[in-house]
Amino acid sequence: MSKAKQAFDRLRVADLEAMSQFATGGIVSKRVAQTPTGRYILFCMDAGQELTEHTASVPAGILVLKGKARIKLGRRWHDAKPGTFIHMPAELIHAVKAQEPLVFFLVMFKGAE
Repeated sequence: MSKAKQAFDRLRVADLEAMSQFATGGIVSKRVAQTPTGRYILFCMDAGQELTEHTASVPAGILVLKGKARIKLGRRWHDAKPGTFIHMPAELIHAVKAQEPLVFFLVMFKGAE
């Protein structure tokens, strides 16, 4: 199989807005795609919900699509709104607190730094 054919077979087009789904008082995560080099996940968090401090063993990127949040990176909190992008190295302690209904796209990069 040619490299072009292999790449086309992995092609994924997703309507993230249509995939956005909220649970009252909860958090919904949906895997959008997964490849040998990364995982792509859509998160929807109701206002007031949080992901408590944790780390990831791989580098990751967050792109805020809707809503507002406070995102902790290491010891420092940052305000995030639509259009905010954050790159996190592996093992960085981080947390997310949704200040209003929040949608963000998470990419976890396998085997990269």
